[in-house]
Formats: sequence, structure tokens, C-alpha cells
Amino acid sequence: MGLTNSSSLAVCQEQDTEIWALPPCNKYLCPLLPMCILIPVTAVCLVLLVLGVSGNVLTVIVTSCSQELHNTTSLYLGSLAVSDLLVLLLGLPMDLYRLWHSQTWVLGPVLCRVWHWSSEACAYCSILHLTALTAERYLAICFPLWAKVLVTQQRVKVILVVLWAVALLSAAPYLFLMGVQQTGNISIDGDFSHECGPTLYARETGLLETMLWVTTSYFILPFFCLYTLHGLIARELLRVGKVHLGVASYRNHQQTVRMLVILVLAFLICWLPFHVGRIMYIHPKTTRMMLFTQYFNVFALQLFYLSATINPILYNLVSKKYRAALYKLLVTKKRPERASTITRETAGYLEITG
Repeated sequence: MGLTNSSSLAVCQEQDTEIWALPPCNKYLCPLLPMCILIPVTAVCLVLLVLGVSGNVLTVIVTSCSQELHNTTSLYLGSLAVSDLLVLLLGLPMDLYRLWHSQTWVLGPVLCRVWHWSSEACAYCSILHLTALTAERYLAICFPLWAKVLVTQQRVKVILVVLWAVALLSAAPYLFLMGVQQTGNISIDGDFSHECGPTLYARETGLLETMLWVTTSYFILPFFCLYTLHGLIARELLRVGKVHLGVASYRNHQQTVRMLVILVLAFLICWLPFHVGRIMYIHPKTTRMMLFTQYFNVFALQLFYLSATINPILYNLVSKKYRAALYKLLVTKKRPERASTITRETAGYLEITG
């Protein structure tokens, strides 16, 4: 997901070695960052990978197996968890590989293109899920009669398929804009080094810059949509209040809206630096600016993957229903097994002593 230009960094390293002191490249290692930064960044990314994969897998299992969570909101959350899971599994290991082997890409051009395409598509899909889920809550709270007719599980499943299709098609140009390029640097075995990144055609024609602005629009437009919808929902809840909705329904809506607001805030905090870094990447002014952009993008990359990790944690903190369903899945199923084990052991002991 991160855009880093290792060939440009090599030039920067020659121009200002005090700022950018990298260890020498060999056929096994060609790090993009100094080791004092690369090792902590790798440790943080590995922690995010473990927490994110386990949390999102649990979310998929809970939303699909729990009878209490069989509703349209859970369909969105389960599909969002799949999207976040793919972001972590497809994107983070490859980004770590590039941080350690910036000019020694040996995985081939096809995997390079598919990696960029799938990572972008899953990122698009995540924000589309949040927007669609907020729009559904807006209908349920502001137009409850229409929502009962329009919002059904079957229709939501169709919407989810459409969201995935739109995301995959929107990211399709990355299949043609990315590839494996020679960097012009000679490796230790006497051959030219290679890196996975934007093709020369994409840079010269301006198509790469266009696609980066398309990606940025996937952040800006949904954010304003989310901001508007949450404002309308809050106004409706204040206008109607507990008297007309009833205490139980009002609390249910309030809890769902609170969860969505926290998810959107987490999305804003985690994604804003990522897009700012991309804009700086396509408009470098000086050598120092280019170096700062590389460091900033590594920091933004960690926040980006944090957004795919943090959602299950937020569900636990905000949603009582999710906590209850997770507890029931993890704890109550173990108790009968433990009880039956104790019974068998007791019976065996009685047979021996009897």
C-alpha cells in the first residue's frame, strides 16, 4: 500500500549521507530505512498483524454464528472484517518485504501488480462498508417505516456484492500502472536491481497521479457523507427522544450510532496521514522533502494497518451485544466440554476405587 521510491532514495543517500545513513545493500538485504527505525517498525507491524488477523477472524465467526447478531448490521460488520482481514494478509507482509528488500524484488511482476490492486481494492471496500452501514442506520432512525420495507437481509447481501464489485473495479487500473522496474543500481552479483512500483509509463503520462487522486477521493467524499449522515441522525434522535421511540429502541439506536461515530473517528485518524503522505509523495519539492515524505509514509502506513486492526477492539469496547455474543462463543461452549471431562474422570476414578 505504501508508495516508496527506493531509487530516488539512493540518490538522496548519495547527496546527504548524514541524514539518510543506510547499511549497504547485498543480494539478501537492501533496507529502505536505517536499522534503528526499521526494527521497531517491523515489530509494531507484526503485532498489528497478529492482533488484526485474530480479531477480525473472531468478528467473522461471531457475526456469522451468533443468533443474537443475525441482523443487517452484523452482515456489514462481518463483511468489513473480511475486508480488513484481507488488507492485513495481502498488504502488510508485502510492505514489510519492501521495507527490508527495497531493490531486490524477486516475486515477479504478476504478484507485484496483484498486490497493489488487491490492497487498494480492500481499502476502498472498507470505507464503502462504513458509508453503507451509516446510510442504513440513517434510514432506520429517520425513516423507520421505509427501513422495515427496504432494508432486508437479502437486499443487504446484494449491496455487499455491489460494494465489493465497485471496489475491485475502481482499483483495476493499478494492474496496469504497477510493475517491476530496473532501478539503475548494480547489485552485488553484478545485475541491475529491481523494485516493485509505478511503471515509467504511469509516471510520464500522469496516470499514477490521477489514480492517487481517485484514492484520495475515496477518503474525502465518504468522510463528508458520513459527517452529514451522523449530523442528521443526531438531530433526529434529539428531536424524537425516548418518549416516541421507547427506552429500549432509543438505547439500541444510541449504542449503534455511538459505535459508528467511534469507527468513523478511528477511520479519520488512521487514514488522514496516509492520504496526506501520498499527496506529498507525488509532489516532492526538495531532497529533504523527499526524505521527510519517506519517513512520514512509513508512520502513516502503520496507522493505516492500525485501522484494519482496531475495529474488533472497538466492537468490544462499545457494543454490549458483541461482547455478550463473543463471551457466549468463547466461554459457554468450553464449560460443557470441561464438565463432561470432569464427569468422565470422576467416573473412571469411581470404577478404579470401587
